[in-house]
Amino acid sequence: MSITKTKKGEIMQNFARKPGDVGSPEVQIAVLTERINQLSAHFKQHPKDNNSKRGFFILIGRRRKLLAYLRNKDYATYKTLIAQLGIRR
Repeated sequence: MSITKTKKGEIMQNFARKPGDVGSPEVQIAVLTERINQLSAHFKQHPKDNNSKRGFFILIGRRRKLLAYLRNKDYATYKTLIAQLGIRR
């Protein structure tokens, strides 16, 4: 259920502000979104997996806080990021 190292590296390259960037809000949001999408697919197959749902909701809350931070800090970057990730339609 976790992201492979290569997939995470690709995400970091795509959303990094500069080479080697792993901690910017854009990268963190992109990685969280990938994990959330994987867990969503998992819950479609296993709807009674309530133990994993708690972690899923924690991830959603963490992404929500990061999105709020980015929206307040740099609105233009926020808009492009949500368009690229396809969230908040």
